[in-house]
Amino acid sequence: MSKTSNLVSALVIACTVALAAPTVALAAGGPAPAAVQGHKKHKAKLEAKADKTRVKVGEETKIKGSFADLGGQESLSGGEPVIVQQLKAGVWVNLTTGTCKPNGVFKFSVSFTIRANVTLRVFHPETELYVGVVSSLIGIVVI
Repeated sequence: MSKTSNLVSALVIACTVALAAPTVALAAGGPAPAAVQGHKKHKAKLEAKADKTRVKVGEETKIKGSFADLGGQESLSGGEPVIVQQLKAGVWVNLTTGTCKPNGVFKFSVSFTIRANVTLRVFHPETELYVGVVSSLIGIVVI
């Protein structure tokens, strides 16, 4: 064989090994994640509202709401994460974080240091059991 055909043969073998290695590693990696095994994440509903939609600078308002499993098959044990976010320059910024009570309700106190029209939402990030979900938008006027 010529040097060129040896080089081509070596390249073909190297490419075959490189392409097969991830498949072999995946097969030897143990059990597949729950999403691959067929475990479907539950859909949830997140409702939230502000006690006051018009507040003075520095005045607190409460953001109250509830988190519920839409499938109705899981009973909440509490501890589901929820985050109050504010829209700033087109980006959602976390204001405060917490967890739901065992009955799915949550309550946060928020206040603002400048006069503005503020847009908030409550966000539940994706977890092992639930897909991510956001509440409706909450508008607050700070005077």
